Amino acid sequence: MRHISLAALVAVSPVVLGACATVPAERVGSAAGQSTNAASTTVPVTQAQPAWAKSDPEMDRFIDDLMARMTLAEKVGQLTLLTSDWESTGPTLRDTYRTDIRAGRVGAMFNAYTAGYTRELQRLAVEETRLGIPLLFGYDVIHGHRTIFPISLGEAASWDMEAIERSAHVSAAEAAAEGIQWTFSPMVDIARDARWGRISEGAGEDVYLGSQVARARVHGYQGDDLRATDTVLATVKHFAAYGAAEAGRDYNTVDISRRTLRDVYLPPFKAAVDAGVASVMTSFNEIDGVPASASEYLLTDVLRDEWGFDGFVVTDYTSINEMVPHGYSKDLAQAGEQSLNAGVDMDMQGAVFMENVAKSVEDGRVDIATVDRAVRRILEAKYRLGLFEDPYRYADEARQKATLYRPDFLEAARDVARKSMVLLKNEDNALPLAASAGRIALIGPLADSKPDMIGSWAAAGDRGTRPVTVLEGLRERAPEGVSIDYAKGASYEFDAAGSTDGFSQALALAKRSDVIVAVMGEKWDMTGEAASRTSLDLPGNQEALLEQLVATGKPVVLVMMSGRPNSIGWADEHVAAILHAWYPGTMGGKAVADVLFGDYNPSGKLPVTFPRTVGQVPIYYDAKNTGRPIELGAPGAKYVSRYLDTPNTPLYRFGYGLSYTDFSYSPVTLSAPTMSGNGSITASATITNTGDRAGEEVVQLYVRDLVGSVTRPVQMLKGFEKIMLQAGESRTVEFTIRPSDLAFTRQDMSYGWEPGQFRLWIAPRSGADAATPVEFTVTE
Repeated sequence: MRHISLAALVAVSPVVLGACATVPAERVGSAAGQSTNAASTTVPVTQAQPAWAKSDPEMDRFIDDLMARMTLAEKVGQLTLLTSDWESTGPTLRDTYRTDIRAGRVGAMFNAYTAGYTRELQRLAVEETRLGIPLLFGYDVIHGHRTIFPISLGEAASWDMEAIERSAHVSAAEAAAEGIQWTFSPMVDIARDARWGRISEGAGEDVYLGSQVARARVHGYQGDDLRATDTVLATVKHFAAYGAAEAGRDYNTVDISRRTLRDVYLPPFKAAVDAGVASVMTSFNEIDGVPASASEYLLTDVLRDEWGFDGFVVTDYTSINEMVPHGYSKDLAQAGEQSLNAGVDMDMQGAVFMENVAKSVEDGRVDIATVDRAVRRILEAKYRLGLFEDPYRYADEARQKATLYRPDFLEAARDVARKSMVLLKNEDNALPLAASAGRIALIGPLADSKPDMIGSWAAAGDRGTRPVTVLEGLRERAPEGVSIDYAKGASYEFDAAGSTDGFSQALALAKRSDVIVAVMGEKWDMTGEAASRTSLDLPGNQEALLEQLVATGKPVVLVMMSGRPNSIGWADEHVAAILHAWYPGTMGGKAVADVLFGDYNPSGKLPVTFPRTVGQVPIYYDAKNTGRPIELGAPGAKYVSRYLDTPNTPLYRFGYGLSYTDFSYSPVTLSAPTMSGNGSITASATITNTGDRAGEEVVQLYVRDLVGSVTRPVQMLKGFEKIMLQAGESRTVEFTIRPSDLAFTRQDMSYGWEPGQFRLWIAPRSGADAATPVEFTVTE
């Protein structure tokens, strides 16, 4: 068998702004006999028809002819995706895989890049096989290819869709220049448990923000023309609900209601499909007892029949094989049959299709029409990329040399990094650093660590020489006469807890300084895949050193680098300022310097809630109210929903972020107090920059449905706008709300809005106390 053993591996919901009013109740899971007071007429689901999927009779004739000449083994080969390997000397390929390519048993490769190497492999497929079908080359280009941008969660903190799209486009251009035609991104899993390491790869906890980010990334990767050699196919992943793993432990069981699946976890996928995403990747987890790679409900009923998806579905790494230890398949042959029949088109790395599908067809357990359908989808993708016209069009070494690390790409990475940073605290205007701070002590394990700057899933990024560290960025930017003195001081390694190695040097440096900048957080591989934690505290002995730095009496600025919300309550209470920089990428050190010295006014807002302690997770802003909310009890009341040892409230709320200037919000004005089923209401507020410098503000719209046929969240983000205001400038921001924007999966499992009373906020962050709300009514 060619698949990777598990032992070796170890050593629906269309809910976006402007969505249709009602979707028919699904066949499974409806609440029979329960009415919903539906206020709108049932309409068909709008199916996505991206430009790349338009009818092409010439393509159809070409593929018909090609498939008529293909053997069953060659067809199965198109459904097989295998990996390349890398050694210190460069890319390598297993000899057996070369044999498989020549035999037409492989349709796609991943982890293979550089123009020369992909040309070599493409030559095997095109010139040494019977039919000459070109390979499709894929890679995990998540937040950059060579030029690395901030991690995805950091990019989402910018709330800047143009910047996020630009990041994806730069990533696509560099990847395509090295022979890659297909990226396994964006990851759009809603994540509400900070213990889960892969929270770093998505856009956070919110459905609306996550859907906007999904659209931006898909368009950034794919552009408007898949044949353009600076674009790649995008893959939305992981379908679905991977972010709901129990206990935040990667690959763990997911057990959620069909309503939660449709209202929380599916919408960003639907947004990506509507944006024209070309492929979908299945998730490792099970849903309702069925592994996602065998879920006909997800892959056919929702994805194909409801949403009209016209691309192809690929599994995650060996996820078909893993259906056996899941206890869903008796052996690999059955696993292959279950996944192919459910709607999977391509098997990543497991070789289950390669080894078993032909016999399954011969034995009648898989219909040849099912195989043909999957093969056609893969061949269509290759055709639309122009690979049949010119198989080597992405293998251009001159373009590769001219594209990688272009100056404008590096500047874009620096700009997105600045925009992603979130100012969490700034007591007494500790930031930007004062001109009088002639001696700055830079301390911490992340202050001068190139590998950590680019975070996890950094594709082909160079960890050794390219990243600009915070030390390098500050020394380059520091005004004349200002010294930047550095000491590592502490360690982020788990086994460093209790050690004081390095403390004395750091403290001596701190005592001689005017201000201390501590750069702390998590090592780059403490988030990402297979990187779950049971503690959200600063790892190692970092907090112990931080406490002693504060005890010197010198002002302390904490720059956090991590890929998840951490419990930094002690720091919030004691240090002067906190700037969250995530893992800021290749140009991260320059971007941090831009913010600390005030060349850029921070404008990021949190895309995820920060808990006070790990005991609060999962914690997220759009939770339900419960029947005994703490707000209804008298102070100190016992029988309300609360903790004995910590407040219910988070350390930092979703949507929160400070600026070097201040903004005021006027009361909200509504165009009318009531709207009918086919009407709308405009909500507006005037935002004023009351500080003394220009700044950007993310103006956020929240709505609460006060009574529904099922209980509703206490707030839901329904819109936002990022605006730039000069000092003293005012601007009125307007949001239009329609009944369809208030839709949800109702008691009978139909999707639509209901008449009733609603509460609305225009505010700088989530939370009922962020602004004074107004109320409006929706009538039938």
